[in-house]
Amino acid sequence: MDYHDYFTLEPDKRGGKPCVRGLRITVYDVLDYLASGMTEAEILEDFPDLTAADLRACLAFAADRERKLLAVTT
Repeated sequence: MDYHDYFTLEPDKRGGKPCVRGLRITVYDVLDYLASGMTEAEILEDFPDLTAADLRACLAFAADRERKLLAVTT
């Protein structure tokens, strides 16, 4: 999945953090919700502007970032 198509970076929105499709929901928000135990269905119910593809894109972003971080430290 090419998660780049799902995120926007705007310096004046949410401190320039990557946001999902121009919304005021950051990738980190979504990852925090998942880490806290919220299910995909709960997140989508609480945030109807998000899609299941958005959630997968956030996970792909985290996986890619982890791979890059590992490459830098080795």
